[in-house]
Amino acid sequence: MTLLRFLSFVALAVWVGGLGVLGGVAAPTLFTVLQAPDPAAGHDLAGAAFGAIFERFQLVSWVCGGLLLALFGTRAALGPRPFRLRYRVWTVVAMLSFSIATAIFVVPRMDRIREDANGAVASLPAEDARRVEFGRLHGLANGLMLLTLAAGLAVFWFEAKDTA
Repeated sequence: MTLLRFLSFVALAVWVGGLGVLGGVAAPTLFTVLQAPDPAAGHDLAGAAFGAIFERFQLVSWVCGGLLLALFGTRAALGPRPFRLRYRVWTVVAMLSFSIATAIFVVPRMDRIREDANGAVASLPAEDARRVEFGRLHGLANGLMLLTLAAGLAVFWFEAKDTA
């Protein structure tokens, strides 16, 4: 059981820690560095670079989520059922849902707006419908990422309090 709990912590640390690093370190750094020489082109390039990094991280998220669900199931089958296991399972399912929704619905719509803009979305007039929609979708993606991060911290807390 100790090994299974340890692996659960590792999967959570990779997933939640990765989200924290992406949102708190990678994104701001990319935008700051790449916008310095040319703000408009740099913004577009930083967005493309972060998008590619985020796309790869989504796969890591899905593997961690699947691993967590498998570990929870194995722990429940082999030994004493972890305290409030159903809350952890449903929270991980919600986290996976947020991640999948972002990858399947939100990001492709943002990509279509980028293609339609024929250049940097940030260079469009503030009242342009494409820029407004892009901003809304960007906010939604950030919100889903923050929800996933907060939910992951909650699962981490449940894991830390459990002794089974």
